[in-house]
Amino acid sequence: MEEMRGDEGVNTWIEELASLVEDSGIRYNGDTIDMTAAPPPPPIFAATGLVESETEMKRERESLKEQVTGFLKSWGEMAVDLGKGCKDIVTQSNLVTEDSFIVQKFGKPMAKASARLKFLNEFLPEDRDPVLAWSVIFSVFVLALAAISINSTDDSLVPLVKKTRVHPPSADRILLPDGRYMAYLEQGVPADRARFSVIAPHSFLSSRLAGIPGVKTSLLHEFGVRLVTYDLPGFGESDPHIIRNLNSSAMDMLYLADAVGVNGKFWVLSYSSGSMHSWAALRYIPDRIAGAGMFAPMINPYEPSMTKEEMRRTWNQWSSRKKLLYFLARKFPKFLAYFYHRSFLSGNHGQIDKWMSQSLGMKDEILIKEPMFEEFWHRDVEESIRQGSTKSFIEEAVLQVSNWGFSIADLQVQRKCQGNGFLLWLQSMISHVECELVGFLGPIHIWQVCEM
Repeated sequence: MEEMRGDEGVNTWIEELASLVEDSGIRYNGDTIDMTAAPPPPPIFAATGLVESETEMKRERESLKEQVTGFLKSWGEMAVDLGKGCKDIVTQSNLVTEDSFIVQKFGKPMAKASARLKFLNEFLPEDRDPVLAWSVIFSVFVLALAAISINSTDDSLVPLVKKTRVHPPSADRILLPDGRYMAYLEQGVPADRARFSVIAPHSFLSSRLAGIPGVKTSLLHEFGVRLVTYDLPGFGESDPHIIRNLNSSAMDMLYLADAVGVNGKFWVLSYSSGSMHSWAALRYIPDRIAGAGMFAPMINPYEPSMTKEEMRRTWNQWSSRKKLLYFLARKFPKFLAYFYHRSFLSGNHGQIDKWMSQSLGMKDEILIKEPMFEEFWHRDVEESIRQGSTKSFIEEAVLQVSNWGFSIADLQVQRKCQGNGFLLWLQSMISHVECELVGFLGPIHIWQVCEM
């Protein structure tokens, strides 16, 4: 059978299996195999293929480099051709002819300047065009000057933006009749040694920590002063008030005085917008007020009793930002939240002079740059915004521009008699008419300083 298959040219199954295996190029001739001998070298085609692949990679790298070089050369040639084209356009146009406006206007001055500076061409190489050379020198000079000005900028002059911090609670608090807590701070002598008891409401964006800025404890002890400061509702560590007005503000001050053991009358001391609460105390609890001291006190900018001239002079003193905030507080108070979140509730400390209603004088600018004052200011602001809500600040701003429920003119001492008109005159002719003094009878000291 095998002979018949061989004669017919048909492969056996062994030959078919061998045909499926790739020829390795190794032939066995029947000799013994030495296991310790070195392995045969790899087939020549494998090494040849490796060399060919490395050669192709080198060619690819070289071709990429050549492409980049060719691109740069082409770009340079195009730039040169563009410059020549622009030069030809300017030369062929009427811009540089003798009859052109530019030559007639600037030709003579440029010629005089060129004649005076012609001696500088002696410092240039002989093979250089003076126009081109001086253009390059001028460009390099401008670039060098710009680099020097940038590098010479002192980074220390740029103010660093400081983040606001939340401090742990540290205030003493009293419980008010309506269930709210009020935070307060005592300074000076104890209650049993006090000759003068002073209660100081703080201004907008402030807290009980402000007190009398810069006052020394030794000075309070020398004059026997007991100073009590407190946080307004919603400020610092005091609870907010649901229905807040100036009458409730005066009653809070009265409850505080009774809670801390202030016997008899006490003085009120305030500055700026905090004077609004001092005016309220003089109006609603005059029997407990011994006197008032106010520094640059605020009045209602929409006070009805003011004349047009008084109102005009009052508004002219304020910055445009302050006028806008007053207008929004009176007409659209909800929009104030946007400005508050972008300023003192943004999480960053801003510059003090930008938050003032008026421009600062020279002495004030020197004062706010001192590290001690800056630390005091930042700590006071951080305590003021402790609760992180705009509600209390909006309420305070609305109180400043709304109807106070009284006029400052009502605090003026006046004689008030029973009856009026003709009957009062007739009664005064017949018998003695009983009259009484109305208004605040105690002293009111006001300091208003304007730096010229």
